[in-house]
Formats: sequence, C-alpha cells, structure tokens
Amino acid sequence: MNSSTPSTTPANLLVVCLCAAWCGVCRDYQPRFAQVQAAYPQAQFVWLDVEDEADLLHPLDVEDFPTLLLAVGDAPRFFGPLAPHVDTLERLVRAHFEAQAPALADPQVRALVARIRQQHPA
Repeated sequence: MNSSTPSTTPANLLVVCLCAAWCGVCRDYQPRFAQVQAAYPQAQFVWLDVEDEADLLHPLDVEDFPTLLLAVGDAPRFFGPLAPHVDTLERLVRAHFEAQAPALADPQVRALVARIRQQHPA
C-alpha cells in the first residue's frame, strides 16, 4: 500500500463493497478490502452480500462484482464495478476524501446510501 496513506480520514466516509458469497473474485477480494479498511480506521467500511441484502439494495441490481459504493455523508460519490486490486481501492478511497468530487445525482443510489447508513451505523 502507498506509504503516503494518511492516518486519518473523514468520519463520514462510507466505503461499501457489494459482492456475492458464491463469487470467487469476491472471496479473494475480501481480505484486500479488509487491508484497505485497516489503513483508513476513521472511515466506515461495509461488506454487503447482494443476495443476503437484496431488500436493502432494491430496486438497484448489481451484476458486476465487486461493485463499490463510496459516499461522503449522505452524498454518493462513486458507484460502479471496480478492479479487485488493493492499489485501485486505496487510490479511489484516498481520491474521494482528498478532493471534493461532485455527488452522484442518481436518486436510487442516494436512497441506498441512506438505507446502508441506517442499517449499518458507524
């Protein structure tokens, strides 16, 4: 991991990995996700199985794994598939708390952030 990784991040940074237990790529990625989580203890990291949490995700349909949701506060900043590499995730997390990226306008993704924050409080 990058040696310039900051020791703190905004407490309102939410990083959610949407995966499936049956997915081999997801199983291989989970320890990498945990590695980045350990580097950013102030952020909230959530691992969601799309089948176990189907009601939470509805009406969104996740078809590509892993899919990442990044939010600052209640504003989603990134939602989409992500290459399952530590450096890619770390770079994306760092970029979203260092820069003021615009929020995504999709109301379904905004609603998902609110539901996740409600069911998985920091």
